Amino acid sequence: MTRPTHNAMPAQAGADPAPAAGASHRWRVLAAGFAANAAFSAAISGVPAAAVLLREAYALSTSGLGIAVAAVGLGIALSELPWGMLADRLGDRRVLLWGLGLTAAVLAWLALFVSPQEGHRPALAWLATGMALIGLAGGSVNGASGRAVMTWFTDGERGLAMSIRQTALPAGGALGALVVPAVAAQAGFRAAYAVLAAACLVAAAACWRWLRVPAEPPVAVVRPAAGASPLARWPIWRLVLAIGALCVAQIAVLSFLAVFLHDVAGFGMAWTSAAMVAYQVGAGALRVGSGAWTDRHGNRPAFLQRSCLAVAVLFGLLAVLSAWAPHGDAAARWALLGTIVLGGIVASGWHGVAFTELAVRAGLQHVGTALGLGNTFAFSAYFLTPLFTPVAIALGGWPAAWALVAAFALLARPLFGRPPPARPVPRGPGG
Repeated sequence: MTRPTHNAMPAQAGADPAPAAGASHRWRVLAAGFAANAAFSAAISGVPAAAVLLREAYALSTSGLGIAVAAVGLGIALSELPWGMLADRLGDRRVLLWGLGLTAAVLAWLALFVSPQEGHRPALAWLATGMALIGLAGGSVNGASGRAVMTWFTDGERGLAMSIRQTALPAGGALGALVVPAVAAQAGFRAAYAVLAAACLVAAAACWRWLRVPAEPPVAVVRPAAGASPLARWPIWRLVLAIGALCVAQIAVLSFLAVFLHDVAGFGMAWTSAAMVAYQVGAGALRVGSGAWTDRHGNRPAFLQRSCLAVAVLFGLLAVLSAWAPHGDAAARWALLGTIVLGGIVASGWHGVAFTELAVRAGLQHVGTALGLGNTFAFSAYFLTPLFTPVAIALGGWPAAWALVAAFALLARPLFGRPPPARPVPRGPGG
């Protein structure tokens, strides 16, 4: 892994400079990035949490539901790398303001024109188009703000800081899982889309207020070899391939937890929403804990490989339970719920560590590009998983779907590479 150097670099071209600030300002910078990621996650996680309502309101089949959910991932996968490269050129703040503003506009359009009303049921094509546009606009938030974390935090804090930033995804997802189904059930999807649009505008205001890059980075930063773009380095490609493969489990749970618990285990909307919230909250806690733990031990690659094995074991167990648990048995129903929630938590708890490793290897000049590339593969999984999961279900039922998820986790393990010896890492200011 590339070691940090103590030669500070000038701020990137096109950045929005801020006057010198105390070390405490780095937490406000992190909070702004957290708000941006949480608002976007509430949209892309909250809608699948209302999957049963969405299927009924738009008269969708399970395959049609998969297409609608997958469209978000397609939009994000197509836009992540361009947004990331733009963040390297213009700075995080401008990219986030544009991205969040456009996402709010798309959600407002969905609320006004693509929401089921009495006598009007929009076609799947319009819904999928809106979901894809959310992904295209919101893809800005994932790569942006990573450079700010790398600028304001040292290597001994970056795992924790990036994990907190990545925790915005399950935190926002948990909020979306609570709010979107409840609002959609009471007031329809028009109101649900409007609430999500307002959340994006609030996050944009936080970014406008706090997310500025200092004229001189306050901490030591990573300097890769001159001209060493992440796009030209095989270790970077191997890492992002591993990220994409390991994301399959998380996306499968995010997309189909509600449908699985409703159709297979017989739980109602209240319990499926509670399970989604528990999964998202647990994933957020694990992300923060894993970031702090790997900062302390300097063992990010080893942690990622162990995560692959844990995901494979849990989803293998879920496949077995889905095949042999007695139908309608109370103990079997709770075993299915507990296993899928725990599997989802473990499948989501490694993100901050993986993207920290990716950012550190790329270096400060290329953080936006590297995170954009990593998120391209992550959200390619977001696009493909809801499409092939119904096919696996049709061919072999839910056991086949969960076994396939476990296989992807095993595939990811060797791609994370041989972990280097653990080493102590420096703590940052105030740490």
